Amino acid sequence: MRARVPTALAASLTLALAAGPLAAPAFAAPVAASAHHSSGPDADALRAAIAGLPDADATAALLRVGGEGTWKGTAGVRDVRTGAPALENGRFRAGSVTKVVTAAIVLQLAAEGRVDLDGTVQQYLPGLLTADFKPVTVRQLLNYTSGLGPGASLGDTVEEGYPHRFETLTPRQVVAASVAEGPAHDPGTRQDYGNIHYTVLGLLIEKVTGDSYAHQAAVRIFRPLGMRASSFPVGADPRVHGPHNRGYDWIDGELTDVTDWNMSDRWAAGDLISTTADLQRLLVGLFRGRVVPEPQLREMFTLPDVPGARYAAALERFELHGRVIWGKTGSRPGYATVIAATRDLSRTLVYSVDSTDAKGDGQATAERFAYPAFNR
Repeated sequence: MRARVPTALAASLTLALAAGPLAAPAFAAPVAASAHHSSGPDADALRAAIAGLPDADATAALLRVGGEGTWKGTAGVRDVRTGAPALENGRFRAGSVTKVVTAAIVLQLAAEGRVDLDGTVQQYLPGLLTADFKPVTVRQLLNYTSGLGPGASLGDTVEEGYPHRFETLTPRQVVAASVAEGPAHDPGTRQDYGNIHYTVLGLLIEKVTGDSYAHQAAVRIFRPLGMRASSFPVGADPRVHGPHNRGYDWIDGELTDVTDWNMSDRWAAGDLISTTADLQRLLVGLFRGRVVPEPQLREMFTLPDVPGARYAAALERFELHGRVIWGKTGSRPGYATVIAATRDLSRTLVYSVDSTDAKGDGQATAERFAYPAFNR
């Protein structure tokens, strides 16, 4: 229920709403370099998507559309208490977009001959799974068909997790809880999206490389692509370092600042901090084959042969307005993120929305901010 807003927050939110989307300097004018090109993005629809922020559903939005024509838009506020304008290059928690980074590292290791995608967890991480588990392959982890059930959690909802936001749950503890429950189903028979697959992949990366997951991400992905604002928190650090827009969520009817949160339990499945510019570099570099070489890159665009499969290695397949789109969503309290593109990069989208229901089903946010990018 969205009933009460703390007095200070309510006052600033009311002022920001009253100012409207054209008020300066709280709203940056969208840049539409090729907005009027016949094959370019629908600039009017994109402007309409971010108009009126902040509102009850989002306090800020950062959008980048590319491909055949480009468009950028920033709207909303950095902090509802001060009404400071949203930062176009602000950092944010990218949530499960992290899985794209993790999958890319594993596929690089496969290209180097250091990981066999048909090799098993039992082979690479002996003792991690009990004898109750049939062989689980690396490929099955990548495409969410491993049969592992959800691991430990400090709360399945923002409301449940908020009181525990500064506590630590290690990746090993997350996996141990999953293993204790036994297999959810036989490997390769069903696709169940979840963090657990990529938490295990993070452990595999560290075991194979003898290095930390975060350092491997930095040297293999961030530095080569020039993703200078992307990083992972150090241990249990709950802060987003560097310039960022604060995230909020409705908790017990009050708009609550949820920016500071220990995300260590999400790790290789959802701990990335980034910017829209950096994620654009990741998206384009990946699709152009500059991150993962062929034939391993095909794993990211090949659905497993199981009923109802929607995910390949990290990426999800969508169809919208007659186009096939590959992308990844991510959500953490206060932040909803999307990266998406057609396979030929004729249209790309990256956004970060400071959603006040980021851990909801995300459909309303996608319809408002993502769908217009693919109107034409």
